[in-house]
Amino acid sequence: MKKKQSGIRTCMKYAVLIFVALIALFPIFWVISNSFKTLNGISQYPPQLFPDELQYSNYSEAISKGNILTYLKNTLILMLGNTLGTLISSSIVAYPLARMEFKGKNVVFGLILATMMVPAIATIIPQFILFRTFGWIDSFKPMIVPAFFAYPYNVFLFRQFFKGLPRDLDEAAVIDGCNKVQIFTKILAPLAKPAFITVGVLSSVFWWNEMFQPLIYINTESLKPLTIGVLSAFKVQFVNQWHLQMAFSVIMMIPPIILFTFAQKYLVDGIKTSGLK
Repeated sequence: MKKKQSGIRTCMKYAVLIFVALIALFPIFWVISNSFKTLNGISQYPPQLFPDELQYSNYSEAISKGNILTYLKNTLILMLGNTLGTLISSSIVAYPLARMEFKGKNVVFGLILATMMVPAIATIIPQFILFRTFGWIDSFKPMIVPAFFAYPYNVFLFRQFFKGLPRDLDEAAVIDGCNKVQIFTKILAPLAKPAFITVGVLSSVFWWNEMFQPLIYINTESLKPLTIGVLSAFKVQFVNQWHLQMAFSVIMMIPPIILFTFAQKYLVDGIKTSGLK
């Protein structure tokens, strides 16, 4: 009897998990389905789950239309600039918080974490005014330069990873004549490879998909990234070509999927050894 009840509970758990998974995956399925429809097929009512005829030409047309290569170049500049900046700055900030003892260390770390509680939308107007004063509007600077001043979440991730490394490494390095900079660059940083890859992947995927900040700071067409460039590329006489936008959205899904596939081992190690559940 107990085994039967246990089996029923297990089946119910799996049924709930499958149902939730289907709900979570349905938007992705809907984008893929619409990417193979015609424009009239997307606006058809009642909507159809599957297209009557697969329009493979949507993908070739989406790639060939507009300044896709220019948008891609701008996206890569934002992605690489932010990833490099946050890897350098966040790891440097996290190192003394994890491996050094100084007065007020916990207070500093607490203030860094407190900034995570402030919604990004609440600071966008002061940031815009500041960057406009600097003359940085309509350039990549408002989006790349802040990355070189460390992001709180990434600082936390690096700090937790550095704290998990044995202190004996520092002591052995000091005996061998290493200073603090050498300990960081030659010993801790190489051992923190999973943390660097984790932060790098998360930052890259974020900026690959980021739309809000480019909409605020970029006005020139030749500086737009993929996320907002396609909005103007697939619009004809105030009519959105949704079938092409859906096809291009599917194409944009592929790089993050590939990145997560190859980096998943390091992502798990980086998060697991950083004390996160």
